[in-house]
Amino acid sequence: MITVTRPRILVVGAGFAGVGCVRRLERRLSPDEAEITLVTPSSYQLYLPLLPQVASGVLTPQSIAVSLRRSRRYRTRIIPGGAIGVDLAAKVCVIRTITDVTVNEPYDYIVLAPGSITRTFDIPGLTDHAYGMKTLAEAAYLRDHVISQLDLADASQDPDERAARLQFVVVGGGYAGTETAACLQQLTHNAVKRYPRLNPKLIKWHLIDIAPRLMPELGEKLGSAAQEILRRRGVDISLGVSIAKAGPEEVTFTDGRVVPTHTLIWTAGVAASPLIGTLGAETVRGRLAVNAEMNLPGHDGVFALGDAAAVPDVAKGEEGAVCPPTAQHAMRQGKVVADNVIAALREQPMRPYEHKDLGLVVDLGGRDAVSKPLGIELKGLPAMAVARGYHWSALRTNVAKTRVMTNWLLNAVAGDDFVRTGFQSRSPAKLKDFEFVHAYLSPEQLRARVDGKGDGSIEGTAD
Repeated sequence: MITVTRPRILVVGAGFAGVGCVRRLERRLSPDEAEITLVTPSSYQLYLPLLPQVASGVLTPQSIAVSLRRSRRYRTRIIPGGAIGVDLAAKVCVIRTITDVTVNEPYDYIVLAPGSITRTFDIPGLTDHAYGMKTLAEAAYLRDHVISQLDLADASQDPDERAARLQFVVVGGGYAGTETAACLQQLTHNAVKRYPRLNPKLIKWHLIDIAPRLMPELGEKLGSAAQEILRRRGVDISLGVSIAKAGPEEVTFTDGRVVPTHTLIWTAGVAASPLIGTLGAETVRGRLAVNAEMNLPGHDGVFALGDAAAVPDVAKGEEGAVCPPTAQHAMRQGKVVADNVIAALREQPMRPYEHKDLGLVVDLGGRDAVSKPLGIELKGLPAMAVARGYHWSALRTNVAKTRVMTNWLLNAVAGDDFVRTGFQSRSPAKLKDFEFVHAYLSPEQLRARVDGKGDGSIEGTAD
């Protein structure tokens, strides 16, 4: 009796790229054609561009976390855990589950979409004292922390301590940093009105970046407009500057300034997931080097996309150009890579990924925004309408769209609330506590694990 085994398709990561790929595979493959498995620590897809609005309280955390288990229509098997190594020769992915058990998951086709982690540098005290802005937990915690600084300043009898708690530093002048500074500045601006003992002039936000301009992709005109909006609100913007060291109560800038503060928020870019380093394959600035079909050269059945892959930007028409790590590209890459997996499965030709950038949107909170849809430069209310309209339409489910729209309407009518949950008040929540970069296997550990010569175990858990 001959048993026919279905091909095993393993998708790593439940971000825009991974979920987009899985959903298309489910629609276009019959159950008999393949077995689909998704590896993710959390069974939801996070809409990252709206994290600053969660941190500022405009949106609730669950409104941008789209459940992967809500519908019964989907047949993908979900493994709750993190991939910590991939052996391309043996076609095995090593996974550490959320119960801290390490398992080997064989595959016939693998789609690598593990996303990215916060890019850090060897700056003294950075990971011990800085807050990140990459996960839902970080955004929720940061909101609690910022509001608590107002409470602690209000309770303090020491003028120096009060001033230090009311200074906030954001490092990173990209979209994440600029929107985070803008949204949280608006939160403190509105909240301080409820603290009659605090002088609003003591609240000061610093936005610094080593680059000469904020969000250079927007162009000089809109970048300058964004800077003017923030400066008008009282945000101190320092360009060509980074931090030299960080402490629990002060931050030293590279220009020599020392800012007393209890809040350092680090958003200075992202780096590909450390999982990519376990493959032993060629990389481009840490991202896996793939061809235009998002296939790893020399390895049939291995695909990579999103933040972790250097996907050639065919639409740009420049040699060596790669797609930026944005949600816009990741969502579209997920669909194309699913089609290419199906093509490989059915021994059909694959197609290259090509997408012309539709533009950029930056929501600065309230009625302030700058946008560049299809090359048209907008600011103010029209830009805000475009920015929120784009984000709303990009949400994957009607439930998520309803929640987000309801939150926006409620905030517009009732204004902000300044309640902090306090559920994380006694646990640390700095960069080092959210991104488990030491959880991945070394090449030696991976080989030992797959060959059965050892468990390849290391301390820590995968993110």
